[in-house]
Amino acid sequence: MAHKDLREFLAAIRQTGDLQEIDDPVDWDQELSGIGRLSCERNGPAFQFNNIKDYAGWRICANPVATWRRYAVALGLPADTSVRRLYEIYAEREQQSIPPVTVNSGACKEVMIPGDKVDLFDLPVPMVHEGDGGRYLGTWDLVVSKEAHGNWVNWGMYRFMVHNERLLTGYPRPTSHLGMMLLNGYVPEGRTMPIAIVIGADMPSHLASTATFRIGGSEAELAGGLGQQPVELIKCETSDLYVPASSEIVIEAEVFPDKIAQEGPYGEYPGYRSGEMGNALCARVTCITHRRDPILTLDTTGFMDSSACNTSISGAIAIKRRLENHGIEVADVYVPPESGIHMAIVSVRRGGAEVAQQAVQILTARRALISKVIVVDDDVDVFNMAAVIHAFSTKCHPVRGIHVTEYQGRANALTPAYSLQERVAREGASVSFDATWPPEWSKNETPIRATLDSMYSPDVQQKVLARWTALGL
Repeated sequence: MAHKDLREFLAAIRQTGDLQEIDDPVDWDQELSGIGRLSCERNGPAFQFNNIKDYAGWRICANPVATWRRYAVALGLPADTSVRRLYEIYAEREQQSIPPVTVNSGACKEVMIPGDKVDLFDLPVPMVHEGDGGRYLGTWDLVVSKEAHGNWVNWGMYRFMVHNERLLTGYPRPTSHLGMMLLNGYVPEGRTMPIAIVIGADMPSHLASTATFRIGGSEAELAGGLGQQPVELIKCETSDLYVPASSEIVIEAEVFPDKIAQEGPYGEYPGYRSGEMGNALCARVTCITHRRDPILTLDTTGFMDSSACNTSISGAIAIKRRLENHGIEVADVYVPPESGIHMAIVSVRRGGAEVAQQAVQILTARRALISKVIVVDDDVDVFNMAAVIHAFSTKCHPVRGIHVTEYQGRANALTPAYSLQERVAREGASVSFDATWPPEWSKNETPIRATLDSMYSPDVQQKVLARWTALGL
């Protein structure tokens, strides 16, 4: 069972040696986030900053789940749980959703600031990267939104930048769930759209908000399944939205249907600064509630940030199911966090050029986020990058093994390789690399791997493994 709030989770990773606290003064302007950024790049610990320049009484936690160890603890598992086992447990729990429960009181209501008293600069909002368009409040957050007509409530993770004392500007893309709700429901009627930006919720809730999940699905129920207990929700002060009651900070706001503000650029999850400053939605804060002695959560986005691990797992599971639904016999799928969620490794029980080409067409039919797919035989462990690189390097034909699919209007605008014109038009391409043996090859044509499990008899393998164990290796 996962921890019920952020503070319990931090206590757990402190105990496993995966949290570093800093009590000395640290500047909110890049120094704090720079420490967090270096930790991501070096597979280091999460950081809790207890003494932030200009902001007495506030704390910031950077990169809560930017390693597989902390991701395991977020699910209530031992820190040394293997990546393969994390994938398996996530897939199991995803199918065991638990509905949330509503409560009348919660820690997130300990301090209330009405809209006319709000000054966003009273919060220790960091300057995350040099060159960002401003100070970003929403990096590791959970944004609650509801369709204009109906009962579907969506939780998503979207970036939000401080525009002035009371206005935020954000980057939910038009194709995102929040963007579609706004454009299809509220804008045509000229109505403001209520949202709640939740900061420092329990880890399963944040994991659910970043998950690749079905349209119309309940991330609150998914969070319950991931944490193996119902999430406690409490009603907002200025809207009928509900948020996790144990959250550190809740920013209630309304998105204007007819106003925009400038937002960006920003150093994003692919590991590069994305785009330039441009038009984005504009939201006015209507209320802020928070816990006493609050902790603001920060994801120092970029290479190997906190969203990489979770998007890796939920995205890989979604890819596996989509390919299986189209008749491809998939053994495993792995999305390496190091890829910036731009590459998937797919092992199949029967490969060949036709399967590799079909895979990339299926994965780009609606919304193309993955730009590179490596297809390997099912004797390759997709979680073993050494084995994957070996298969890719030796089995992918430099001409016949490469299959490109081009498209317009559905490319990922955050893909760094695209030109500015391609990003604006959402024009792009994805490629699959066929690193499988052609199914038409005979047994004599197929090379045999020079590995212990392939080129030695079972009797010799058993003797070698016994000797290896006896030597304590």
